[in-house]
Amino acid sequence: MEKRIPRIAIIEHNTLAAIGLKTLLQNIMPVMSIDIFYSFGELEMTETDAYFHFFVSMTIVIDHRQFFMAHQRKTIVLTTSANPKVHLSDFHCLCINQPEKQLIKSILELEQMAHGHGQNLPPASKRAQEKILSDREVEVMSLIVKGYINKEIADKLNIGLSTVITHRHNIMEKLNAKSVSSLTIYAVMHGYVDIDKI
Repeated sequence: MEKRIPRIAIIEHNTLAAIGLKTLLQNIMPVMSIDIFYSFGELEMTETDAYFHFFVSMTIVIDHRQFFMAHQRKTIVLTTSANPKVHLSDFHCLCINQPEKQLIKSILELEQMAHGHGQNLPPASKRAQEKILSDREVEVMSLIVKGYINKEIADKLNIGLSTVITHRHNIMEKLNAKSVSSLTIYAVMHGYVDIDKI
């Protein structure tokens, strides 16, 4: 029997927001397949029960509340306000109008809350489960994602500044990471850094 890849739907009118969110979600949950719909009508033309989650703009949820109430546990409402008083109280909400680091932290918190620290997600590929970094590289990466600069990392680990820079380069290369945000996702998802420490 063929193994089905879990799917997530993003239903968002704003193309740039939808594509950006898809990229972040693919980094956080690479075992998922993510589809973008620019209207509720596009979503309706699919097998909606096949989706694990719906990431939906607030206006679409309001316009089609009955559908999303029936899928309340699967629905995450995308809002531009960080104020919980203006969120829809029946749903989990994600403020998309915040700095990248905070947005990633919010998505990781949702993922960990909903999926029991990844236990309820399908298993990652064997490559994703392999230990890629050395112990020292894990230490350096952990300090990077906690916000330490190279000089502070060198002082904390009692190593030279050039050694930190070399480790940093090797970490980015081994993980094919392009930013500190990518490192943050990797570190949290693999249990190297507690989400409350970033």
